[in-house]
Amino acid sequence: METSARTRHARELFAPLGPTYDRYANLLSFGQDPRWRSFLVSRIPPDAGRVLDVATGTAAVATELVRTEPARVVVGVDQSPEMLAAGRDRVARAGLSERIELREGRAEELPFGDEEFDAVTFTYLLRYVDDVPSTMRELVRVVRPSGTVAMLEFGLPHGVWRPPWELYVRVGLPAAGAVVSPSWGGVGRFLGPSIRDFWRDWPEPRLFDTWREAGLAEVEARRLSLGGGIVVWGKRT
Repeated sequence: METSARTRHARELFAPLGPTYDRYANLLSFGQDPRWRSFLVSRIPPDAGRVLDVATGTAAVATELVRTEPARVVVGVDQSPEMLAAGRDRVARAGLSERIELREGRAEELPFGDEEFDAVTFTYLLRYVDDVPSTMRELVRVVRPSGTVAMLEFGLPHGVWRPPWELYVRVGLPAAGAVVSPSWGGVGRFLGPSIRDFWRDWPEPRLFDTWREAGLAEVEARRLSLGGGIVVWGKRT
C-alpha cells in the first residue's frame, strides 16, 4: 500500500523528536501523559501473555506492559525509524530486550498472521490514518477471540473545561513547544487542529460503532484529566 500524504506528514513531524519525546510530552501535558498510559495498560488482562503495541513510538507503553506482568512479551510496531531508535535505547536501558521486540511497520498492513496476539494496544494512532474502519479491522484481525483491543487518544474536554483547553492548544502549547525547539513548535501548532478535526469526523458514538463493526464487543471508554485524554477498549468477538 502506498504511503499517504497524511502518513508521510506524521512521520516527518515526529521524526526529529525521538530523543526528547518522552521528556517534553510529559512536560507539555502537565504530567498527564504517563497517567494516561498507565490506565491504558491497566485495561489489558493479566493473562494476555503476548501483546502487540501499535504506534509504539519510544516504547513507553510496551515497557509498562511487560513491567506489569513478569511473563508477558510485547511486540512494538511503528512507522518511524527515528522513534524506534529511541524506543530501542529505552528497552536496552531497562534490560528488557528479551521481552520486547520493536519492528518497523504500519497499522494499516500489520506484518502478522490472524489471531497471533492476546491483546493489542495503540496510542495516538487513528488521527494519522486515512481509513479508520479499515485500520480498526486490521488491528482486530491479529487478536485472538476474546482478546482485548485498547487505545489512548487525546480528548476534547466538555463544558467549562473546553475554553481553557482551547486557550492552551491555540496559544500555550505552540508557544511552549517553540521554546523547546522548532520541531516541537511545529507539533504544538499541529495538535489542536488535529484533535478537533478527528473528533469532528469521529464523534464518540460513531467511533464506538466502528469498533463494534470491526468485530469488538463490550466497548467501553474512560475520559481522563477533565477530558483531555480518553482510553477506549473492547473485546474481540
